[in-house]
Amino acid sequence: MNVRAHMSMIFHLDKCIGCHTCSVACKNLWTDRKGAEYMWWNNVETRPGTGYPTQWEDQEYFKGGWEKKGKGLKLKLHSRLQGLANLFFNHKLPDLKDYYEPFTFRYQDLFNSPEGKDQPTAIPISMINGKPIDIDGGPNWDDDLGGSGIYANNDLNMADVPEETRQQMQELERLVFNYLPRICNHCLNPSCVAACPSGAIYKRAEDGVVLVNENECKAWRMCVAACPYKKVYYNWNTGKSEKCILCFPRMETGQAPACAHSCVGRIRYMGVLLYDADQIPDAANVADEDLVEAHRAIILDPFDPEVIAGAKANGIDDGWITSAQQSPAYKFVKEWKLALPLHPEFRTMVMMYYIPPLSPVVSVTENGLYQLDIEENNHDFEIFKRLDAARLPVKYLANLFSAGNETVMREILKKLLAVRVYMRRKTVVGKVDEVALNALDEAGLSEHQAIAIYKLTTLPTIEERFVFPPYHREMDIEASMDPLAHKGEVGLGFIQPPKRSS
Repeated sequence: MNVRAHMSMIFHLDKCIGCHTCSVACKNLWTDRKGAEYMWWNNVETRPGTGYPTQWEDQEYFKGGWEKKGKGLKLKLHSRLQGLANLFFNHKLPDLKDYYEPFTFRYQDLFNSPEGKDQPTAIPISMINGKPIDIDGGPNWDDDLGGSGIYANNDLNMADVPEETRQQMQELERLVFNYLPRICNHCLNPSCVAACPSGAIYKRAEDGVVLVNENECKAWRMCVAACPYKKVYYNWNTGKSEKCILCFPRMETGQAPACAHSCVGRIRYMGVLLYDADQIPDAANVADEDLVEAHRAIILDPFDPEVIAGAKANGIDDGWITSAQQSPAYKFVKEWKLALPLHPEFRTMVMMYYIPPLSPVVSVTENGLYQLDIEENNHDFEIFKRLDAARLPVKYLANLFSAGNETVMREILKKLLAVRVYMRRKTVVGKVDEVALNALDEAGLSEHQAIAIYKLTTLPTIEERFVFPPYHREMDIEASMDPLAHKGEVGLGFIQPPKRSS
């Protein structure tokens, strides 16, 4: 057993309101400079929809992630020999039109326009060449339109959804969408790291954060092509690759990443997960329907004495072990089994997880009257036994989060619905009846677990949402200089901007 620690984030999609505060916070902090105008390390997509960059999930085109080959895995992008041949012509890169051409507005037109009968307007101009452009895309171009026929029809996750259901989803009474925030997944088996010819991308051993050493980056951009989530970007000004760093300077001081800290809906949770690194090759190489369980299996119990001993043997101190025991990520992923990875079939073993959204009951229009499609004797609106009556098809959610395995998705949705039924009886009706207890029993939950899930979902303190371990950076500083002297010099000194490779 090779026990290691990893910082992980949970996204509770039932709580996301699509305000994009997380995206703006990240943008202002990390990508507000020349060459990074089109980069959104954190973006929020409307689903069903095509995402950002457009149709990034289409790996038949982009060739990102891994695929099973014989008894092992190989990069979908290329073999080693093909990678050498494609070194100076990487034809699987997303184009700027797949993202969008960044733009601003010529605001001086509002002040310098000659007097006339019309209100002056600030025309849009490109942030790349400064010329006027017609805006035809953006990082959230389909915002709030994901449920429409225009974008939903092009969502690859709708492929296996029955045509009848797809047509029903476009009816006005059944229109539905949800939000999907995305950052770099800091994978356990990152294809970007494997594809980089210069070894510039690496995974930090202490917390699992995937970073780019820009001094080593040679602008081959294999990382951009190999990442199936398209969360590595190329800075056209510096000629270097850039990506989400999980705000590790903030985490090292006990602060949540900017996206998580600013989240209005409080949908994000962060904590330590202990995992067995020796199991990664086997877990990434199972059949699609077994990927979720294999992924869960490598997450270790931080209360197990054998795991604790293995963690200490690998240099993980008591502070990190205690943080893992208090981690909300462990509770959602392993203990309650509510959180799932995004597109596990890409086999990168992502470490950012999502709690799937519940959706409203399908509605119908009969004789000009609008009504809910529920049984006459059932006034619970939770459709506990009729998940197929929900507006978001179970198959669609399964294609997003469980590699098409509907059984896994139904188990999670039943748990979430059971907690809702139980707490509604407890707080609204005033008593827990047999309906609520039966719902918990069928979902495999106890009353104690239901209350714990409810509290961590709706009433958590910031200390319960974000559990950060001590990084002990002062010990690293002691190796080279006096910590007190360093404290007074922080922020001063030479700055070495990345330069284009010669």
